[in-house]
Amino acid sequence: MNWCHYRFRSVWDLPAPPDTVYTVLERPDDYPRWWPQVREVTRLDERSGTARFRSFLPYDIVVTLTERRRDPVARVLETALAGDLEGWARWTLTSPAGGRTRALYEQEVDVQRPLMRRLALPGRPLFLANHALMMRAGRRGLTAHVQTV
Repeated sequence: MNWCHYRFRSVWDLPAPPDTVYTVLERPDDYPRWWPQVREVTRLDERSGTARFRSFLPYDIVVTLTERRRDPVARVLETALAGDLEGWARWTLTSPAGGRTRALYEQEVDVQRPLMRRLALPGRPLFLANHALMMRAGRRGLTAHVQTV
């Protein structure tokens, strides 16, 4: 097993129509406004930017994000990640019923940050918990944000 490889999958049920949620998610510059662990996003051009994340553990993750897919009809947003994490992340939005949204977040990455690689085996449970806390806070923040949009 590659202890530096991670696959994440989160499903968020949100109290807003999919087009509203898609409009929020396609603006990564605004993520720090509603997702506390997304500390900073800096746009480099129309398709890429850098982002800095920090959750419970006392270290920052810095990645360059490059848009791979932006499909408002299918409601899919996908980005490539490079830097401390290398891989991809994807949002897929569906409408189960009642004007709500089911947001599926998938991410597959390899850790590149040297300290995290050295601590890959003993630190894995902490890294997974750190990610889970970040996702929980993101869901809460996005839920509150889409109710005000």
